[in-house]
Amino acid sequence: MTLSAVAYLVWSRSGKEVAAKAPGRNKESSKGKKGREDAPTPVVGTRARRGNIGVYVTGLGTVVPLSTVLVKTRVDGELISVKYREGDMVQKGDLLMEIDPRPFQVALEQAEGQLAKDQAALENARVDLARYQQLVAQRAVPEQQLATQKATVAQDEGVIKSDQAQIDSAKLNLTYSRIVAPNSGRIGLRLVDAGNIVHAADSTGLVVITQMQPTTVVFTIAEDQLPAVLAKMKAGQNLTVDSYDRQMQNKIAQGTLSTPDNEIDPTTGTIRMRATFENKDQKLFPNQFVNARLLVEEKHGVVLVPAAVLQRGSNSTFVYLVNPDSSVAVRNVTVGVTEGDDAEITSGLDAGNVVVLTGADKLQEGGKVDAQVPGEAPAIPQAAGARGNAPKGNGAKGKKP
Repeated sequence: MTLSAVAYLVWSRSGKEVAAKAPGRNKESSKGKKGREDAPTPVVGTRARRGNIGVYVTGLGTVVPLSTVLVKTRVDGELISVKYREGDMVQKGDLLMEIDPRPFQVALEQAEGQLAKDQAALENARVDLARYQQLVAQRAVPEQQLATQKATVAQDEGVIKSDQAQIDSAKLNLTYSRIVAPNSGRIGLRLVDAGNIVHAADSTGLVVITQMQPTTVVFTIAEDQLPAVLAKMKAGQNLTVDSYDRQMQNKIAQGTLSTPDNEIDPTTGTIRMRATFENKDQKLFPNQFVNARLLVEEKHGVVLVPAAVLQRGSNSTFVYLVNPDSSVAVRNVTVGVTEGDDAEITSGLDAGNVVVLTGADKLQEGGKVDAQVPGEAPAIPQAAGARGNAPKGNGAKGKKP
């Protein structure tokens, strides 16, 4: 080791010893540390409040329309015109398409001509019948000939009825050549274009019409949740069902529960429920996946706190309660219903109590805090030893008693 290095080490050690022995240094350091330990911990607090909270049952669901119709032709022929646009909202009875009506018009005229011919034959047979009746009375012809003529008249009357049926059939086919909407709803993509020959036996159909208003959502709930739902329905209550998007973030629509299914699925232990929605804005689309939330009960006037204030221990759930003297106490609580950001406290807190919302990770029983409640003035600590929260309007809100 060089001489310069030895000299540096000696100087460094002597400097540390002098600094350590300097008067007042350790005293000041200890005072600073103690001051930091005694400083209150800044936290954000919130007040427990009274309010209402709902008891919900959530299930996965699918939008199922009340009516979906595959429109098909009832007669064979050439599709000559399409009267709708894809995606249109149509009403029951609206004209959708036309099939060439000329073959059916020709068949109608032919049936009417045959009817006129057979009506003339019937009139002639009736005239002969009247003549034979007079001749039989005069014993000019045998009665057998009269009976035969009566049978001829009855036969011609039957032919007339058959001709009339042919006319009605031709008129019906002529009506079927105009394809109208069998129900109201949203029309889908066109399956057949004008110019094609369509047949009544075709399985593909012409177009699909789906009812949009109202519509339904079919969702499942656990079988253990069914008794509470049935009890409410038997009492005549209309249970509200909210539909949410896939992420359970945005509410799509609100409806009412219609009915549960008539059996429980033994493989999953669930039962299907159907809810009806007016769907005026058509936000619910057929076969859309939704999350359904069934409101079974609404609790009124219960103590509520943000769910973020709850701390979980190994055997209990607790909160940090801020006392009027700005000390904190660990308070065990019993949690009831949790809905969204709110939690019901059934025991352990009263409305108006201040609890720590953020900053609880470094708190200990009896520690001092500087609690800031949003929307309230800073609290003025009460004398040490006070327990519980000050009444509203006193020190908790920064006002002197």
